[in-house]
Order: sequence, then structure tokens, then C-alpha cells
Amino acid sequence: MSNTLGVTTTDRSAIRNAATVIVLRDRLTTPRVLMGQRGAKAAFMPNKFVFPGGAVDHDDDGVPLARRMPQVCRERLLQDAPLDYTHALATAAIRELWEETGLILGQKRSWDSPPPVDWQGFADLGYLPDAHPLQFVFRAITPKGRPRRFDARFFLVDADEIANDLDDFSAAHDELSHLQWIGLDQARDFDLPFITEVVLAEVAARAHNTEPPMNVPFFNNAQEESLFQRLKGRGPLSGKEISHD
Repeated sequence: MSNTLGVTTTDRSAIRNAATVIVLRDRLTTPRVLMGQRGAKAAFMPNKFVFPGGAVDHDDDGVPLARRMPQVCRERLLQDAPLDYTHALATAAIRELWEETGLILGQKRSWDSPPPVDWQGFADLGYLPDAHPLQFVFRAITPKGRPRRFDARFFLVDADEIANDLDDFSAAHDELSHLQWIGLDQARDFDLPFITEVVLAEVAARAHNTEPPMNVPFFNNAQEESLFQRLKGRGPLSGKEISHD
């Protein structure tokens, strides 16, 4: 049985779509990223320091956005994707950031209809999610043999785009502990997953550049053979995407 996001819900080894958010602070002076530690009993990457993120939920595809991601990012998300997940990935990224850190990427607007349960707190504060600041910078599929597998898209966002206090994590759920801003030159002192180290190198190379990258690195481990690809986009979006605004 599969849901509308193309995830086989009865197979625990299925590859789930996921979104990860790299919030970059003080990028022009002393760049820092927001990270937290996963619990010791977590099924996926226990004890590791990671960026906020998680799997796409069924409800994410129907959540309204104040603005969509830039077109170049949406084009690249469409490349090597069986369906158009651009909207669901954007809203999942914003939701996971909110749930795991309490930080809001949104604009002050009201919702036209009641929000899903996971979005209620976000909406109660008077915000509509805003995907325009999200910059698609990396993609990786978890290799075979892991207890859980994800097709993770990594999104970079400048901390200046966050709507609330960058140091107030009081609204965060308990999925990540020890939330903190970590200097790019100090991050490797922490216990990091391999893929996080690779992504950090990309972020460090782009810290002073606010424009989208020329292409997006893609570690494709969907099959037995691991592939490294570069996503440049699938061309104009006209007629190829599902419009949500």
C-alpha cells in the first residue's frame, strides 16, 4: 500500500522522502549552523549531531505556502524524481524546523482553512509557511542495509529569514537535545554522520555566496551501486508541476 507521496507504508525498508534544513547564521562573519543531538534510542542515527529534518508527512502536500521556493530549486527537485514532491518537501522542511527547534520560517498571514494537527501551533502564532528562503543544496539517498532509508533533500536558509528569536528553542519538541549554534570550523569536533560532514563542506564553500549553486550534489544510493551525480534541473516547470498557489 502506497500513499500519495509514493512511500510504501507497509515496508519498513522503503525509501521515504525527507527534508533537512541547514540554518546558517552570521554567514558573512563567523558562520554557524543550528544542530542538535538525536536520542540514544533513536532508530536512525542514534546519538549523532544532525540538522533539523525528517520524513515528509501525508498532510504536508496540502499545506498552503505564502511563497514557493525559487524556480531553479524546484526544477532541480524535479530531476530524477518520479513525481512532483516540490511542495511537500518545502512544507516538510518548514514543519520539521518548527517541530524540532521552535523556529518559524513563515510570514504573518491567516490560514484559509483549519490547519492539520501538526501545523496547529504554527498557525496559532499567526504564520503561514514561507518556502521562498529555502535553497536546495544537496540530496542523498540512504544506502541499503540501514534500518531506515530516506531520500533526503537538504535546504539551506539564512538565519535572517527566521521570523522569531533565534536563541529561543522553548517551543521545540524533544526529538533533538542540546540544540545549539555551531561554528563551521568547530562542527567536526562533534559526533556527526558521514553525510552531514559532506554537506557541511558544501555549506562552508557556499557560506559567503547567497545565490543558488550552479548544480546540486546527489549521492544516489538507491541501488546496489552508489552513484554521485549533479542535479542541474529538469528544464522549465510550465506544464510539469502541480500548482499549489
